[in-house]
Amino acid sequence: MRFLLSNDDGVHAPGLKALYRELRRLGEVTVVAPLEERSTAGHALTLHKPLRMIKVSPDFYGVSGSPADCVYLGLRKVLKAHPVMVVSGINRGANLGQDVYYSGTVSAAREASILGLPALAVSLDVDFNHVRSEEKFHYSTAAKVAVGLIRQILREGSLLRPPVHTLLNLNVPDLPFSKVKGIQCARQGFRFYSGGILQRKDHRGKDYYWVGGRYRGHRKEIGSDCDYVSQGYASLTPLKLDSTDYSFLSALQEVWPRKTSRGES
Repeated sequence: MRFLLSNDDGVHAPGLKALYRELRRLGEVTVVAPLEERSTAGHALTLHKPLRMIKVSPDFYGVSGSPADCVYLGLRKVLKAHPVMVVSGINRGANLGQDVYYSGTVSAAREASILGLPALAVSLDVDFNHVRSEEKFHYSTAAKVAVGLIRQILREGSLLRPPVHTLLNLNVPDLPFSKVKGIQCARQGFRFYSGGILQRKDHRGKDYYWVGGRYRGHRKEIGSDCDYVSQGYASLTPLKLDSTDYSFLSALQEVWPRKTSRGES
């Protein structure tokens, strides 16, 4: 079995290497990841400038672009055949609730899903309010949970394999493996951020800004990904490419019948 592995923290990230080591237990693993950190890059493809790809070490390729670029190139230029799954992570920080729209980690998995391949995004719920060295993060826990999940999906076949154009989003608490309570299937929750903007001046006296506020907690909803991870479970959420609000679509169609859909009176 062959896997394509990517991330958004960069080709040298410890989370990526931890997942690579664990995935090797299941088969061959090829890594195509950004040369530099591309966190919160969202689902960007590089169209306005050329991309560079270099072989960093055996099985590891670095790309001068986004996580989605990496999957795009990995599937079309590096691998000779489709992998059984594309895996992205382990992200340094959770991707819960609406984080999935900003996440480069999730976008790498989404790019594979767009191309019709099974895909899994893996993130570790790091608490950034308490400063710790990266060596103390439990990447090995997330790697074991992820590979255990992949093994079960492959064993069960079509019963657990996601439908085409649906990807899996796995978030694991930053705990020793023995303290993770298990995996809970969850819906997306909603997270709150301070929304603060830091304004400073450069050496020429011109303003510049740092965006991205601090995490302020999540909406208290039983059964959400945020809720389960806060309780010590890993959360698993299937995400569809089709984000249509069908309920509201029906309401709109009641107001704008088909015969007036072009703005006719």
